[in-house]
This record gives sequence, structure tokens and C-alpha cells, in this order.
Amino acid sequence: MCADLVIRLHDIGAVKFGEFTLKSGRKSPVYVDLRVLVSHPDVLRLAGQALADAAASLSFDRISGIPYAGLPLGVAMSLTGNLPLCYARKEAKPYGTQRRIEGEHHAGETVLLVDDVITDGGAKLEAAEPFRAAGLHARDVLVLVDREQGGAETLAEHGLRLHSVYTLSQILDQLVAAGRIEPAQRDQVMAALRQG
Repeated sequence: MCADLVIRLHDIGAVKFGEFTLKSGRKSPVYVDLRVLVSHPDVLRLAGQALADAAASLSFDRISGIPYAGLPLGVAMSLTGNLPLCYARKEAKPYGTQRRIEGEHHAGETVLLVDDVITDGGAKLEAAEPFRAAGLHARDVLVLVDREQGGAETLAEHGLRLHSVYTLSQILDQLVAAGRIEPAQRDQVMAALRQG
């Protein structure tokens, strides 16, 4: 686990504190916005390496970044780990090849789904469907940050295993250790997340 990456994520505003509404509709005192990584190639490279390292013990044929936030992470992971990548479009193009899945892939292969953050897991379930429909296996999901709000359990109910580089509590602990936030703030954030 790379403490430097956590500090850099905080430096670039990828980990913010305040009051936020998440995609799930939940309110949160912390927001993890990894979309800013595309403007910070040095941090994106660190994230790609951390994801590639986390994937080393998993079994798969290729990776797939989940559009949109997971796609640049998947590309960074592909480049740093020399891993083949494909991805599913949100919708098939009505012209050209009209494919839903871009990049080389073959029925029977296993795809590791890669994304930025997981909260409740709903978006990851949707992301697995085009691959399953194309005859590929999607068994594992790898995210940079698990918010620890039920995503792993939701995925498990649908036959998917969650893996993460960091949990949100690990990030908060590292920010405390680095003097970036106070222990009381970490405790307040975790208490609010457990309630929400």
C-alpha cells in the first residue's frame, strides 16, 4: 500500500471533505473524486501501478476500465502493468462495427473490471453485463477505493468478488498519520458513513 499515493490524492483534491451527495443519493462528509487524475499524470501513473500491483494475484485474461472514471485508470494500469485492455461502451454505435465492446476480446476469456470507487456496487453490476452477454467471464472487480458501504456484499450476491487498493478507512488513517486531518475528523467521517 503506497502512502505517497494517498498524500498525492489529497494534494490534488481527489479526497475532499465537506458535504456531498453521492450517485447513490446518500449524503457523505467525504468525496473521492478520482476524475481529476487525468490532469495529474504523475499521480495517474502511481494509481495505475498500484492497481497493477493489486491485480498481480488475480486470474484474468484482460482488464476493462469501467467508463468513465475507470477508463483512464484502466489505461494507466494497462501501461504500467503491460496488461491487455478492452472496454464496454455505454451504448453501441449505430454505425461502423456497431460493437458494444471495444478492443480485442474472445468469448470464454476472463475480464477484470477496473473502476475508481465503489459505494453500493450497483454501477459495477451494470458494467459486468455487456461482457457476460458477449460470452466473457467477469468474476472480479478491482477499485482504487472501497468506501466500505456495502459494495462488496452487493457484488458477492451476484457472483463478483471485490478487491481494492485502499479502503476509505485506510486512506483516512494515512491522512491522520501524515498530519493532514485530525483523528477526531477521521472518527466523525467514519461514524457518518456507518450511519448512511
